[in-house]
Amino acid sequence: MRRFILTGTPGAGKTAILRQLECDGFGVVEEAATDVIALEQASGVAEPWTDPSFIDRIVDLQGRRQLRAAAASDEIQFHDRSAVCTAALAAFLGYPISVGLSRELQRIEREVIFQKRVFFIRPMCFLKPPEARRLRFADAPRFEQIHEKTYRDHGFDIVPIGPGSVLERAAAIRRAL
Repeated sequence: MRRFILTGTPGAGKTAILRQLECDGFGVVEEAATDVIALEQASGVAEPWTDPSFIDRIVDLQGRRQLRAAAASDEIQFHDRSAVCTAALAAFLGYPISVGLSRELQRIEREVIFQKRVFFIRPMCFLKPPEARRLRFADAPRFEQIHEKTYRDHGFDIVPIGPGSVLERAAAIRRAL
């Protein structure tokens, strides 16, 4: 099985592209951070990212989803983010790499979980972050730079996917395979 990561700034269109790839017959694995945020907010925590343990909750859910997806028989699988994204998020928020995140990063590298090409979804001319996130448009370039640097530091090659329709962007990913 070949597993690829889709990443980029929140609101760049990753989830819509993931849905299209799923409709095209590929296996997909959902992003964890948005679900962790939504659950925490439903429990009354307005800004869960202000607690450093937030990072470990994301890592835990990502890891469980990846392990469940490993049992699938998909030839190619797309993951909406990864632990490398979580490391970038920790850097963006000013948190150190936790023990749990460090272990997960080591595991995905040791077990060669992902292909070393990551599809970096570039934002459109506008940014529409998901409801659960509060990333300001002004913060998006810094967030994007941290993500790129983190992936490069972990040995990944960036495959940029530029602005376009969902169909065009999914087609660009398929061509890059």
